[in-house]
Amino acid sequence: MRLTPEQPVIKRNSMSFFLKTQRFHRFHVLVSLVTAMALCTVSQAHAQSTAHFPSKPIHLVVPFPPGGALDIVARTIAKPLGLSMGQAVIIDNKAGADGAIAADFVAKSEPNGYTLFMATYGSMSALPYLHKSLPYNVLNDFTPISNTGKFAFFLFAHPSIPSNDLNELIAYIHAHPDQVNYGSGNVGGVVGTAELAQLNHLKMVHIPYKGEVPAMNDFLAGRVQLMLGTPANALEFVKEGKLNAVVTFLDKRSPLLPQTPTMRELGFPNLSITPWSGIFGPANVSPVIASRLSLAINEAMKGEEAQAEFAKQAFESKGSTPAELAAYVKDQLQHWGHSIELAGLVAQ
Repeated sequence: MRLTPEQPVIKRNSMSFFLKTQRFHRFHVLVSLVTAMALCTVSQAHAQSTAHFPSKPIHLVVPFPPGGALDIVARTIAKPLGLSMGQAVIIDNKAGADGAIAADFVAKSEPNGYTLFMATYGSMSALPYLHKSLPYNVLNDFTPISNTGKFAFFLFAHPSIPSNDLNELIAYIHAHPDQVNYGSGNVGGVVGTAELAQLNHLKMVHIPYKGEVPAMNDFLAGRVQLMLGTPANALEFVKEGKLNAVVTFLDKRSPLLPQTPTMRELGFPNLSITPWSGIFGPANVSPVIASRLSLAINEAMKGEEAQAEFAKQAFESKGSTPAELAAYVKDQLQHWGHSIELAGLVAQ
């Protein structure tokens, strides 16, 4: 067979294509090797950082000012937690917006386990129903670590209101519509008092504060006459006769204020809200780190010193696994949504 002039050209083009294919193949293999090495390095670094966690101080963000019930509980947990983890646990108070500022800060932090959120029902259960838009998503932007327990709520009254019990207090408010001011240092105080007012057809004026500590000065001065809150800051003033503890929303009387009756004792339905707290990290914290933190937090709350301090705050400690806290958050979202609707509150 006689070769035509075009045939050598075809062979050269075929050889050129073959060489280009080989070079592309070698390049592809090289890229794959480099990528695999990089992924291996990242994986090794991640495993190493997880294995050595914690290697620096942990920051626990508290959404209220220093001195309040949540701040005291957080510091009570932080001390033994730091000892067991071998690193200091530093409290960062980031007050404002009913906890939304602190929540947003933690949600946007690195998910390495070194920034945690001492969250409450406010930022995680109530705000999604009270704000039309939040800078964070409760279910998507956090890693549940451990439940920590629930707070006791009391209704405190200034002595300027002539009432010895809840029935007399309600009668007084009915006789003085829109003349009684009630202060709130957290969302629980807002929702709880609104629910109480709705159930008993009370007309009062709401004055919000950034926390119970800032509210206390006005409360003692009589500028606000009622406040639903924890006994952390009011207990000493009740004992001194400067404030009255009207009723507790606990299921049974508190040993801190044994003379204060429960709602059920007085024939009133109890509030449907639970003032809970828990510890979270940003989304995508390693399950290994989350589990390690959860176990350490649960253990830290069992100590005698911690339990004694919790008792002073009428705080009922209760730990959990990360999965249990995740389920609890979903459950409480439903409960608080119902309570907020019942109280007649609307998103702003």
